[in-house]
Amino acid sequence: MRFVSHLPALLVGLLLALPAVAQAQGGPVSIQLNKLEPDGDACRAYLLMENGSDSDFESLSLDLVMFDNDGIIARRLAVETAPLPAGKTSVKVFGISDLPCGEIGRVLLNGVLDCVDQTGERGDCLGRIAVDSLAGVPFIE
Repeated sequence: MRFVSHLPALLVGLLLALPAVAQAQGGPVSIQLNKLEPDGDACRAYLLMENGSDSDFESLSLDLVMFDNDGIIARRLAVETAPLPAGKTSVKVFGISDLPCGEIGRVLLNGVLDCVDQTGERGDCLGRIAVDSLAGVPFIE
């Protein structure tokens, strides 16, 4: 019974501590599908990467799935986007072979295949990533 009477104070303490925990890790890693550009029978994709976190990434490998205009999976790619220093904005370019840009209906960030920071520690980075798109094609999680 004594524990129950202390529960409100514990909850308030946890809520007050959450901003400090979030600040210690820094902000998110924002990934914007900025542009799709025709490249013969293929498509070239441009990702605008903004590392708002406190981590320098030595590896940040993304599992991307491209869907056609009918919602059918058209291609799946692993794309390495590192190195990505803390506080840095950069552009990563990759090709999507045998898939014209006009046939891409949306892109899914299916997962993070590898995530290694400057200390060499591997982590689950999917929860730290925010996506959006300016390419006229939705980029979703």
